[in-house]
Amino acid sequence: MKAAVYYENGTPDVFKYEDVPDPECHPKGVVIRVAAVSIEGGDTLNRWRGPLVTKPHIVGYQAGGEIVQVGSEVKHLRVGQKVTTVFNYGSHAELRAVPARNAWPVPDGFDIKLASAVPVPFGTADDCLFEFGHLKAGETVLIQAGASGVGVAAIQLARRAGARVIATASSDDRLERLKPLGMDHGINYRRDDVVKSVMKLTDRKGVDLVVDPVGGATLQSSILSLAYRGRISMVGAAGREAMTVDVSPLMAGNRSLTGVFLGAEIATDRAHTMIQRLVDEAARGEFKVVIDKTFPLKEAAAAHAYIESRQAVGRVLLIP
Repeated sequence: MKAAVYYENGTPDVFKYEDVPDPECHPKGVVIRVAAVSIEGGDTLNRWRGPLVTKPHIVGYQAGGEIVQVGSEVKHLRVGQKVTTVFNYGSHAELRAVPARNAWPVPDGFDIKLASAVPVPFGTADDCLFEFGHLKAGETVLIQAGASGVGVAAIQLARRAGARVIATASSDDRLERLKPLGMDHGINYRRDDVVKSVMKLTDRKGVDLVVDPVGGATLQSSILSLAYRGRISMVGAAGREAMTVDVSPLMAGNRSLTGVFLGAEIATDRAHTMIQRLVDEAARGEFKVVIDKTFPLKEAAAAHAYIESRQAVGRVLLIP
């Protein structure tokens, strides 16, 4: 099969498009023919500095496609069935093998390209808002990096839950594209001070919850944007900056900071059921899966570079 691989960490130009052996099907797993790869923020971070667990390494958490092999111990999935999948690596390829537990059936009629972009960003957003963020109707939530995959998902899920939604993005154009998704107020973080803007929008009360997939200096602004007893769900390090922050304002206001990692619980019944629910809701049109741009698999380097340019709104796909 063809795959986008690399032999060392680095910038997007480490990618090579090569022939590699087809993956083997584990007795408890499936192999899919990939129809679409949803590039996750973690994919770019892993390419930059993550471990190379295979050589050459095929990066990538998330992809959707059609099952072409089913392990001997798998009874609930079948060859020919469309699924969306998540695993630690291996999405940037024509074929991928995953544990059957990491494959979610896609309802008939739902575009596999859209389904490929649901589990990680929407599952992460759901956990940040509800499982760990305890968001309630009527509260105000700040979504940092609102144009990211997690941000786009969190805006919609928070609005659906009856929250007031404030989001940040790197340009006015990106913020405009977030309004139809349910954003009430946008902050251009390259131009405006986020904390001052939040306090102005909330009559100096601050927000009840922050979803922060950026970390670094952004995490400090998240802490300073909190209301009394406010909460932060910290879910990433997209900013690639050191996590050096002053956490003393948390104690002063009985505030809390919780790290969120969907991967730690993705094999649990709770997370598995939650992701299937989100896939089914997306298929019914209950929220929008936003695809910004698609690239051929052989142009993985260009796709990663585009994501890192911070122009995208929603997900970027690779098509084998």
